[in-house]
Amino acid sequence: MDLRFGDGKPTDEERAAVDALLGPPESSWEGADRSDADLRWARGGREARDRRDQLLPALHALNDRVGWVSEGALDYVCRRLTVPPAEAYGVATFYAMFSVRPRPATVLHVCTDLACTAAGASELCAAVETRLGPQSGVKVERSPCLGLCERAPACLVIRAGDSARPAFEDEAVQAESGGPGAAAPGDGKGKGRRGRNTLHATAVCAPATPDRAVTAATAPESAPIEPAPEAAVPQTGAPGLILLHRIGTVDPASLDDYRAHGGYTALRRAFALGPAAVIREVTDAGLVGRGGAAFPTGRKWQATAAQPDHPHYLVCNADESEPGTFKDRVLMEGDPYALIEAMTIAAYATGAHRGYLYLRGEYPRALARLTHAVEQSRTRGLLGDDVLGQGYAFDIEIRRGAGAYICGEETALFNSIEGHRGEPRSKPPFPVEKGLFGKPTVENNVETLVNVLPILTMGAEAYAAIGTPTSTGPKLFCVSGSVARPGVYELPFGATLGELLTLAGVRDNLRAVLLGGAAGGFVRPDELGIPLTFEGTREAGTTLGSGVVMAFDDAVPLPRLLLRIAEFFRDESCGQCVPCRVGTVRQQEALHRIVDRTGAAAADDIALLREVGRAMRDASICGLGQTAWNAVESAIDRLGAYE
Repeated sequence: MDLRFGDGKPTDEERAAVDALLGPPESSWEGADRSDADLRWARGGREARDRRDQLLPALHALNDRVGWVSEGALDYVCRRLTVPPAEAYGVATFYAMFSVRPRPATVLHVCTDLACTAAGASELCAAVETRLGPQSGVKVERSPCLGLCERAPACLVIRAGDSARPAFEDEAVQAESGGPGAAAPGDGKGKGRRGRNTLHATAVCAPATPDRAVTAATAPESAPIEPAPEAAVPQTGAPGLILLHRIGTVDPASLDDYRAHGGYTALRRAFALGPAAVIREVTDAGLVGRGGAAFPTGRKWQATAAQPDHPHYLVCNADESEPGTFKDRVLMEGDPYALIEAMTIAAYATGAHRGYLYLRGEYPRALARLTHAVEQSRTRGLLGDDVLGQGYAFDIEIRRGAGAYICGEETALFNSIEGHRGEPRSKPPFPVEKGLFGKPTVENNVETLVNVLPILTMGAEAYAAIGTPTSTGPKLFCVSGSVARPGVYELPFGATLGELLTLAGVRDNLRAVLLGGAAGGFVRPDELGIPLTFEGTREAGTTLGSGVVMAFDDAVPLPRLLLRIAEFFRDESCGQCVPCRVGTVRQQEALHRIVDRTGAAAADDIALLREVGRAMRDASICGLGQTAWNAVESAIDRLGAYE
């Protein structure tokens, strides 16, 4: 792809897909037919550049309508947004869910990551590929984690087309919202836009068998083949739940039902307290980030609120892509209004009037539920120019990711929203000073934000009394693998790993437990007394991360599991920095060489792995490269994987 425009022309369908998002072009400079209006001086450059953030939504519009992004379609998007074609090509090829080569309208993504691999994903994929030959009109793609680990193995069907309807848009939701794809006004700077948050046809098949996967991929209408979100919460209905207490008891499509179960009590208290007092409550409660970094939330909010530069932005990171993680998905699917309320409180406390919810592209049901929740909140005066009649303006725009693990890093996420490749930025400056669009930005993940609600309803002191003095409050854990009852569990900080696995029904012959996902570390079966706190796991030489707890019995071949982890990091490295770009390749190559070797035959490659791992940890720009060696190192040192 050159810096110049090519000779390709968009089809009528491609042009219609882009125009539905951006509106019709106004001149031939943007792709319309030539007219006298084109004989003008150069103007509008700033306005055009300000629409760069529409690049990712435009690529989604093409992918949803046609199934891939042709050169002519990409050129048309570039003309509309004044983006150099080479840059747009770099963005389009960055994401796993897009293709710049022709492919069928229906794509079946089969998860081959850790939990699904342990559950037989390789055999499933081979069987599906055999049954869906070239004449089926279905492309089978091996996919990284789909966030459905509690129901492994899993598949996701995406069917492009203008008539495609969302499988997860319940009839009640459609009736209340006027149909799927409700308009989400406003652009990155708060200006009006004609765009739509497209909902394309999807079907999730989990747990998947060859028959069910083929049926989902070839059915004329996409339909979900999975349980409701409450099925992922084994504790549904149990007394004492704080974060999960509404899931399974409240209709996620009903704002009235949410309010009848305590919804918007926290926001009303926030308005009564004022922004500074809200931040003080969050600080006194000891809330820290639940995405893995464990940074104090109150300090982040205070630093953002104190910045004199305006506007301020709020970004909810709902792009949980860590293999084994699905807690945010369950919250968004089962209690979407809680996230809307929590985002409003965070924005009010930090002086933000615009919020972005960056959602994983692999979460179709969450997209449908959140789109409906945002629209209903806006209609009922809970978002918009006058929230709850308090004179405070705040609105939320949902932005869909497209399959990039690195976009879970906050600055990579900002780049993605702005229409650039999702590559991390160097720090400083930190996001609280210069984040999204170069303005002060507070970024939190879904679980962190939802914790703000009980802090305000029960008070900081009562919240801080839960857990331990340094790890306060409840924590969600994603349990999967060799357990009888996989799912999301809520426990206070301080519970032990053994207590959690007992709740989940750990199976016999336990070989290892992976804490923190692919970026975490393994522990032995005799280490189940580890307290599940940030400080407790650190002292044990491992990490809590985002709350992944993945159990493996002795039937799972550990070396092949480590090879899959290395393949994951090699594929997901953005390639920006040399230590990670080269190191993840060397790590995967070394593990591939020794996958069936042990002892002295593996010694040289293990020494190489240690050297490469240290280089990645010490010199990589972001957490991906810094943690890519963690799980492999722990398996070698704690489990004796190659002895």
